[in-house]
Amino acid sequence: MSTAEAARPIALPMKPGPARFFVLLAVFICASCGMVYELALVALGSYLLGDTIVQASIVLAVMVFAMGIGSLATKRLTEFAAVSFALIEAALGVIGGLSVILLYLAFAFADVYTVAMVALAFVIGALIGAEIPLLMELVQRIRAQKASSAVADLFAADYVGGLIGGLAFPFLLLPLLGLPRGALAVGMTNTVVGVLIVLWLFRTELTRTSQALLAALLVLIVGGLTVVWVFTDDIEITTRQRLYRDPIVHSQRSDYQEIVLTEAPKSGDTRLYLNGDLQFASVDEYRYHESLVHPLMNGPRRKVLVLGGGDGLAVREILKYPDVESVTLVDLDPAVLELARSSEHFTDFNGDSLDDPRVHTIAADAFTWLRDAEHPRYDAVIADLPDPDDVATSKLYSMEFYGLIRQVMSSEARLVVQAGSPFFAPEAYWGIGQAVAEAGLSTTAYHVDVPSFGDWGYFLADLAGPGPEVGLPQDAPDDLRFATDEVLAASTTFPPDRDRASVDEVEASTLLHPRVLDQERGAWIGY
Repeated sequence: MSTAEAARPIALPMKPGPARFFVLLAVFICASCGMVYELALVALGSYLLGDTIVQASIVLAVMVFAMGIGSLATKRLTEFAAVSFALIEAALGVIGGLSVILLYLAFAFADVYTVAMVALAFVIGALIGAEIPLLMELVQRIRAQKASSAVADLFAADYVGGLIGGLAFPFLLLPLLGLPRGALAVGMTNTVVGVLIVLWLFRTELTRTSQALLAALLVLIVGGLTVVWVFTDDIEITTRQRLYRDPIVHSQRSDYQEIVLTEAPKSGDTRLYLNGDLQFASVDEYRYHESLVHPLMNGPRRKVLVLGGGDGLAVREILKYPDVESVTLVDLDPAVLELARSSEHFTDFNGDSLDDPRVHTIAADAFTWLRDAEHPRYDAVIADLPDPDDVATSKLYSMEFYGLIRQVMSSEARLVVQAGSPFFAPEAYWGIGQAVAEAGLSTTAYHVDVPSFGDWGYFLADLAGPGPEVGLPQDAPDDLRFATDEVLAASTTFPPDRDRASVDEVEASTLLHPRVLDQERGAWIGY
């Protein structure tokens, strides 16, 4: 179609100036919706798989590529620009609105999440890319202008809309509606705006049959998405339960993560999952926490710092020593701290440890808290943090992080670090030990069997060298169910296939080079 044909006058319900304004307003709103779809895919991937950088890279790359394909494919539709634009926005509203729920179902019921994510990113990107050629045609039909001027107007509205959508997603949609309903609300908005702008401004370009069909399509899509909205909670609950072996007794999405508690009907085994990762199982958590805490307490312990461990189980073990004067617990998520205080699924096991007057809890990021404030010197430090399987947690296993811990340790203080599995993730495990050592601490590696986790390892460290002895204090509590001097003495022995010499040379993880991420990604293969 030539420029002269594109600029042919059409009958409008208003003057060309206001009509162009409303088209550009539609561009602004639809661009905001497109940005939300993009961010929703990235957010869901980070929730379910934990690797934000990889998820963002895949989604962005596929969508940008697909936008180019969509723009090329739309050249043949410019003769029917109005109806084509309405249909594309309707399809975008349906697919984008349902994208989160569809991907969640794919994750829970079939092992096709990545394939489904790439397919949805491609389709959404292609539909977004198809918008601009059609909008360019519609704007020129309202009032012909230089192509450069029309492109400038369209892209300005498009980019500003992207800005608003990008800001609305984390600060408005997620807090108020959550991820599934936020995507549905945006899908409905996208459909209504795209179809109504055509039915209103460009109705003379449509036959009466086309107008009736578009109106019916609009009602059908909005009605269908509304029905899904009503049943979103049921869908989410049913799908979430599919991911867990035992019945879910509590679930919530905090500002930081998805928190799920399950309880086995027969055994009563209670399990805590954060973003799908197991944090403890009540049937054997004592093995983990006794091994984590009691070797550390075989030294100075008046002032204890716990980084992570918001469930209060490590604090429970610490408080078994009456000479402990204070415990400072720093955990990222206030929702976990609140559950640990109020839910019987926690208090039955942590013994109300967080309500002890010696315990002071702080809801903060451990790295930021250590860096941004003056702190007293601590006699014992526990780093009981989530595994380093994403960017947010990898910094908590960096040489810089252990350097910050070193600065708050007294001269005779000890540090213990939970370091993952030396069997399933040996490179990550020994790499963590290397980071602790390069931060200036002397380390002793040890590991124990925790059936819910497998072979699990720690590093006990101090400032003196050559590395502290792993053993129980002389005044260790009598009620320990797992940790004994004999068990702990044996824990420092590693079989040849998993000792330090069994892995290639490992480098310490740093903030700029989070090597622990790559080490974790190569772990757990076949398990």
